[in-house]
Amino acid sequence: MAWGTLALIAEVPAPGEDSYQSLSAIIASSAIIESMANITIRNLEETTKRKLKIRAAMNGRSMEQEAREILKSALSQSPKKQANLAERIRDIFSPLGGVELERLPREPIRDPQWLAERE
Repeated sequence: MAWGTLALIAEVPAPGEDSYQSLSAIIASSAIIESMANITIRNLEETTKRKLKIRAAMNGRSMEQEAREILKSALSQSPKKQANLAERIRDIFSPLGGVELERLPREPIRDPQWLAERE
């Protein structure tokens, strides 16, 4: 099923009609519509659409209202803390306790064997 697009079509008032009142109604309608954001979701999987439809029916809402509620709920939560990989690993394994390793003595770097063969 393809999602449609809603368009507002307004007629220009005919001569003799109260053109000011008709035009102001059109402008007010346009202002309301422009202040609301619209999105179109393409290529929505049929199973996702079906789940949305069921969830909307269970909550007594339209699919559109249910999608708005889902977005509002998901975006009102604070984002998860972004941590680097080392911090994440440390957080996971720190409850298990640490292991103390002895430090190996540092030695000067030896020349590669191929370099020693040239001499």
